[in-house]
Amino acid sequence: MLELAILGFLYDAPLHGYELRKRITALTGHVRPVAESTLYPAIKRLEKAGLLERATEPGAVAAPRHVLTLTEDGRRELRRRLAEPVQRDLTDENRWFTVLAFLRHLDDPGAQAAVLRRRLAFLETPSSFFYEGDRPLRAEELDDPFRRGILTVARATSRAELAWLRTTVDSLDGIAG
Repeated sequence: MLELAILGFLYDAPLHGYELRKRITALTGHVRPVAESTLYPAIKRLEKAGLLERATEPGAVAAPRHVLTLTEDGRRELRRRLAEPVQRDLTDENRWFTVLAFLRHLDDPGAQAAVLRRRLAFLETPSSFFYEGDRPLRAEELDDPFRRGILTVARATSRAELAWLRTTVDSLDGIAG
């Protein structure tokens, strides 16, 4: 998720490391804060792989700053990762939001729709946070008001996302077809 976010934000524009960290933190929020000890090794890996470049520019007040720019290989890699997200990128909500934040960088509406269809298939599969044996439990079956609350909120969120996904896939299909 971190590498995808780095590639995605740098696809938009070259950034300083500090600004990149702020944008990733804004996207992932309090759920997955980005520490410098995590961000900078990821940047170095992507730089070593030839996916981004670092240039030094003089600092306005203090030390020189490094500007990160995506290479053409980095742009291709981002589009590849968006077109072929791993299953966890579709099933984990925070990872999914990262994919969704940059899906516009896939120029092909058909490829965008294919990714959305995979998320749609995941959401249409019956599941729950709580089970009786192998059977997923529904909110109405629970006496615990807190667990019932979790399922009620999750159901409402899923219904809203399903409606959006269906509408957006239909729209993309109209553009592609």
